[in-house]
Amino acid sequence: MNNSQIAEIFREIAQILEIKSENLFRIRAYQRAAENIEGLTEDITALVKENRLREIPGIGKDLAAKIEELVLTGRSKAYEQLRKSIPDGFLELLNIPSLGPKTAKLFYEKLKIKNIADLEKAIKQNKLTTVFGIKEKTVKNLSRGIQLLKEGKERMSLARAIEICEEFIYALKKMPQVSRISPAGSLRRQKETVRDIDILIVSKNPAKVMEVFVKLGAVKEILAQGNTKSSVLTRDGIQVDLRVVEQKSLGAALLYFTGSKNFNIHLRKLAIKKNVKINEYGIFRNQKYICGKTEEDIFKFIGLSFIEPELREDTGEIEMALESKLPVLLEAGDIRGDLHVHSQWSDGMNSIEEMAQAAQQRGYGYIAITDHSIGLKVAGGLSIAQLRKKKEQIEKLNNKLKDFRVLYGTEVDIDAQGRLDYKDDVLKDFDLVVAAIHSGFKQSKQQITKRIISACKNKHVHIIAHLSGRLLGVRDAYELDLEEILKVAADTNTCLEINSFPQRMDLNDINSKRAKELKVRMAISTDAHSIDQLDYIKLGVAVARRGWLEKKDVINTLKLDKLLKELKK
Repeated sequence: MNNSQIAEIFREIAQILEIKSENLFRIRAYQRAAENIEGLTEDITALVKENRLREIPGIGKDLAAKIEELVLTGRSKAYEQLRKSIPDGFLELLNIPSLGPKTAKLFYEKLKIKNIADLEKAIKQNKLTTVFGIKEKTVKNLSRGIQLLKEGKERMSLARAIEICEEFIYALKKMPQVSRISPAGSLRRQKETVRDIDILIVSKNPAKVMEVFVKLGAVKEILAQGNTKSSVLTRDGIQVDLRVVEQKSLGAALLYFTGSKNFNIHLRKLAIKKNVKINEYGIFRNQKYICGKTEEDIFKFIGLSFIEPELREDTGEIEMALESKLPVLLEAGDIRGDLHVHSQWSDGMNSIEEMAQAAQQRGYGYIAITDHSIGLKVAGGLSIAQLRKKKEQIEKLNNKLKDFRVLYGTEVDIDAQGRLDYKDDVLKDFDLVVAAIHSGFKQSKQQITKRIISACKNKHVHIIAHLSGRLLGVRDAYELDLEEILKVAADTNTCLEINSFPQRMDLNDINSKRAKELKVRMAISTDAHSIDQLDYIKLGVAVARRGWLEKKDVINTLKLDKLLKELKK
């Protein structure tokens, strides 16, 4: 069993224990173990073989024994017994946003609801409100939660899509029969969610490539196999399509299969004005091939400057390209540091020194350690006494580091009344203050807007993190007056964050573009809780590029000295 499989089993154990009203400490132990196992940078099998399981934070003798059993046998007797104690399909109910174990248990006891189908039926028959404490608003939230769950199954996160695509590309790229290979579709446009994966190749022996493709280890089922196109389903039920194109048509095929649909339609209209036809094979006039080998050739022929894949949504980019006025989009290499990460001081997996070393290895010049504030007990929020010790540790570390700086930061909670979790005399001591909402998501639009504006107006707050509060496939964004917040952020010189964590990607591309228009400064950070999660920065950069952001729009493209000056403004 791999890390993610064991983490998922531990999460399920925690859920079942919660359903059965077990000891809260025991429940939290399994939850924390799941998080730490999932965040490991090495294979847990190696830790078992080397008897190093106890090195994982939160793993004691009992949990270590369960991990060993899972790794060595692929089973857990304790887990299987717990699964038998609840109805089949019951755990899937807990995947519904806004439905917790206690409410699910109540539904089972009162209405015999054992699975999602039972719940949907009860909602249609208006039975839920017959249960004490369940109101119409709860029913509405559950209906939306079921819809979100179904949407999440139909589409995968960009991070997951990249992972799957890279696995296929890595395997195919090694073949001598493959001369060119590239992803296409919404993945190439870096959409935040992706339905399926398209890959294009150039090959003089496509039959051989297809033969290997359909037999790769990730493939569960072959949907179609041919010389120019094959389709498979992965073990996770994701469809992957592989198409073979000729070298002279690669650019046209990339353009066509990258999309979007509206972008392609607009391009075809421009081609018609030039009395040519454009399709996946190239540009033609009276059946005669003109060009199509590269996308650059096609754009140039039509009279456009090159349009990056992330912008191809027909939202004004074509008009800008006609006048050569497109922005020079941010690149991943422009990022000089991460301004929102966690360490073992709160709920992170790695020490400050380990996070700093990982940041240095990625070519950064600084990293901000922004552990949670005191009120967020569930995430190990830091007391004033702990803050002093943390600051001392950072100062000692900075004295040893060369050409790199660890910034003393915090992710301070914005409470239900809009107050910050630390007082101003504590906040003023930080190099960087990131403020965020972690509770009260169901407050009114006016209340949540007021809370965020209050934080923006605090002179010690530099960045507002994950502004909309959404979790993709889990929780909708809460209601807020974005326009008002953007205006206040611009007036107060407060940065807004593009949170790169795969389930967040918040702000999204549309809101990031609007922030740019109103001259709000942005920060792109990972919210990393382990060293490997620092790589999520590429997802935030993807959002920024789709939002038309340039290097000058993002504060952590600045060198350290200029960044520190900006933070003091």
